[in-house]
Amino acid sequence: MITPLLALALAAAAPPPTVTIVTPAGERRVPITTDTRLGALVPAGPTLGAIGGTSQLDGIWAEVRVGQMPFRFLLGAPLYTVSSGLYPLASLPTLRGDSLFLPLQFLSDALPRHLGSRFRWDARTSRLIDAGERPAAPPATRVASASTTTPVADAPKGLFRRTHRVTIDPGHGGVDPGNPGLYFPRGVREKDVTLDLGLLVSRELRYKGVQVTLTRTRDTLIDLRDRGRYCASDCDLFVSLHVNSLPRRSGFTSVRGFETYVLAEARTEDAARVARMENEAIRFEQPKAEDEASGLDFILKDLQLNEYLRESGRAAALIQRHLGEVHSGEDRGVKQAGLIVLNTARRPAVLVEVGFSTNRADARLMAMPESQKKLARAIAEAIVQYLLEYERKTGDAPLGPAGQ
Repeated sequence: MITPLLALALAAAAPPPTVTIVTPAGERRVPITTDTRLGALVPAGPTLGAIGGTSQLDGIWAEVRVGQMPFRFLLGAPLYTVSSGLYPLASLPTLRGDSLFLPLQFLSDALPRHLGSRFRWDARTSRLIDAGERPAAPPATRVASASTTTPVADAPKGLFRRTHRVTIDPGHGGVDPGNPGLYFPRGVREKDVTLDLGLLVSRELRYKGVQVTLTRTRDTLIDLRDRGRYCASDCDLFVSLHVNSLPRRSGFTSVRGFETYVLAEARTEDAARVARMENEAIRFEQPKAEDEASGLDFILKDLQLNEYLRESGRAAALIQRHLGEVHSGEDRGVKQAGLIVLNTARRPAVLVEVGFSTNRADARLMAMPESQKKLARAIAEAIVQYLLEYERKTGDAPLGPAGQ
């Protein structure tokens, strides 16, 4: 077996211009791209096409499935996960436009390591030999993901192996109204909508047997840096609820939809805009002495290769999927941004922008009691599915050492 250190050394050597994939159906050559910063990469499309694999993107993770085996690559980071294990990479999986590029190491090490009965790598000739021992493909109606859970809505209250606690954070409050809500009913602001949704999500989770901590249960201000601390050592997930909005510009009222954020450096100007909008709430707070020492940059560097970022991405993807079943707006995907409210949770943490108050249809959806219940139920079901998935991966073990 190729050890991780040996794999890194092999991948660091100058790669050939192409790799040959040998299958029972014939041979296919795939070009190798060498980038001084990203390393040796192969295009996912023709590579997976040759071996009958599939890929799925959520903006942060790329899930590659070969047979029944899911490989998850954190875009822009030197690691991948499979079967709950974390493995190093010499190259960085990346997106170029709409095209996914995978490290050459996926062919030279990952496939032979995890699917050794099927794949063999010939380093001398740069050939991947596929013996064609493919398990039956999953049914076409199922989503390619790590989940095979029965729909959570039908699950009994006693389905968990251990006690779980989730922190729900209704954004803003008190003197911080959030965004005014262009199309909300008169007198209703973001802080009112997030509190309504937070209480409803809490009720749904408790009904399903999950313990819940709410950062606020009334119209009061909680400091941004204090909210994440409600998700302490006994907490499995932190979920902050917010309402999006756009500044006045041409066509701004036509933009609608929902998106979920994890803590990392923003990749787009729109994600940076959301971070600025949500972080602006800090102006309502009194500065604290420790704030100077707890910079966001330190937390970001710490989280880049941390299990919590991986789990945050999975929770965010589930929330997007479940909201998509009840939300009439666009699924804007999982995104990342430097959000202060997430940086002190030190547990898997996400921020959900449920819709745009600057869009008439989204505002109606978020403000009407019946549709609020549907949105809250979808978020709760996503959280329960996340907890069930994590239990299957770790057994009864908690997410991390107490106090970590």
